[in-house]
Amino acid sequence: MESQVLDVQLRLPLFEQPRRRPSAPAEDVLSIGRRVWPVTYVRHRRARHYILRVDDDGGLRVTIPRGGSRAEAQEFARQKIDWIERERYRRALGAAPDAAERRRLRILAARELPARLLELAAPLGYAVAGVTVRDQRSRWGSCSPKGRISLNWKLVQAPPSVRDYVLLHELTHLSEPNHSRRFWKKLEAACPWHREARAWLRAQRT
Repeated sequence: MESQVLDVQLRLPLFEQPRRRPSAPAEDVLSIGRRVWPVTYVRHRRARHYILRVDDDGGLRVTIPRGGSRAEAQEFARQKIDWIERERYRRALGAAPDAAERRRLRILAARELPARLLELAAPLGYAVAGVTVRDQRSRWGSCSPKGRISLNWKLVQAPPSVRDYVLLHELTHLSEPNHSRRFWKKLEAACPWHREARAWLRAQRT
């Protein structure tokens, strides 16, 4: 008998749940001369290279690949100082317009995503207990054991076929709360283009 997952989540940018969770993030600071930035180091066994990102709050996030070390991650970040400065400056300049645009998109998402979800659910016979639209950093959507679906507002910016894939993915979890063969068979019937959509989501890692 297949065990049921209590809360199924479609993670961002990867769509499948890893067998093992990544190590817990380690918080630190990166100090070079008089410049100091908060930095979070995250180990990820699927990463092939060190990855550096500047978060919305100006902090740094460094992904450590399998076999990598904290010391190498620190040195990698130090070598990217010029890029860090440019990226932080660019974000500072666009902060106000970006904030206004984010508000506009979140309002649009709150109106359009639940409506589209229910539109897709009706012909498939799925009963949705509730829909929420949130600002989620690590997943596109999730489905609770009580039939409530949570969606990432950023889906409103995705191509329609990708958006519908995520919605259908979560709807399928209403009847199959796992990623079993039966789940993928049902999803294939409802969303034949799911492979292309998943490839698009994977590409968002870059």
